[in-house]
Amino acid sequence: MKNKAVIGTLTVLVLMVLGSIFYHLGQSTAHSEQDKKEKVKVGILQFVTHDALDAISAGISKGLEESGYDKDKVVIDHVNAEADQSKIQTMSKQLVANGNDVLVGVATPAAQGLANATKEIPVVMGAISDPVGAKLVSDLKHPSANVTGVSNQVPVAQEVDLITQLTPKAKTIGVLYASSEDNSQSQVDQFETLAKEKGLTVKTYAVPSTNEITATMSVMTGKVDAIFIPQDNTIASAMKTVAASATKVKLPVYVVDDSMVKNGGFAAVGQNQFDLGVETGKMVAQLLDGKAVKDTPVNVINTGTPTLNLKVAKELGITIPKEIMDVAEISVKGDK
Repeated sequence: MKNKAVIGTLTVLVLMVLGSIFYHLGQSTAHSEQDKKEKVKVGILQFVTHDALDAISAGISKGLEESGYDKDKVVIDHVNAEADQSKIQTMSKQLVANGNDVLVGVATPAAQGLANATKEIPVVMGAISDPVGAKLVSDLKHPSANVTGVSNQVPVAQEVDLITQLTPKAKTIGVLYASSEDNSQSQVDQFETLAKEKGLTVKTYAVPSTNEITATMSVMTGKVDAIFIPQDNTIASAMKTVAASATKVKLPVYVVDDSMVKNGGFAAVGQNQFDLGVETGKMVAQLLDGKAVKDTPVNVINTGTPTLNLKVAKELGITIPKEIMDVAEISVKGDK
């Protein structure tokens, strides 16, 4: 009888232990399934690898995190087309098929690819300089389709003023840009108009791809006193090549963001690309929270801060006026 009692007690204990284990396993599975349901998906299509766009993509994650969407609440589906137009189309369709809740296009061609791939999923532009010209939106304040985002409109007037202040003897400015990028052409047109108003002569040089940059630079450097590069992803991805060619003939290269200054540009009226990404991420979070695209105006950022490469200034023998030094950010120090 005693043995039967002992066996009975042990059986009860074993059943209790097994029950507890299965209960906790069930709870763990339930929590896991719940976590999966609670996570949202954000698809990011980046046009090409270079410092500026890399910084924007990193900033998007930070903006999401600051808005309450950390890695435990959001899955980021990030792809990079590496400037391949066929990949843009394929990857855009892939991101749509992957069931992402919001899509982000980092650079104009990427945003265009996503906008063409879906009319239902919200598409957020990651720092697009001319969204109207690129036919992504028709009204910055009242988006009517499924596209909104951040527009960092290059402060071209400030750029022209910076050129005249830092290099007053430069009278002929060469503009290098990619013929394949819609956003670049509008900046070039604006720059040419404003530069001519200041008495400058502008010579434009368009390249179809990075393969032609070295040859084009060898032609233009003998005909201009300085070079201006708009917000152009193709040229930015080869900025070190441009800088090397310009350095050989002692020409200053004016650019439009801090990353291009770090990669050999002389000066820019810079807009911090990481910060632009953060603003983009915050807008994505608003849409994830349920805000409608039509109620989310494009966030236009059209001013910047002078950003200088003092190492290049020293190599070129350019003295920076005190009034500019007092307000400028130093991207590269002169002793490096």
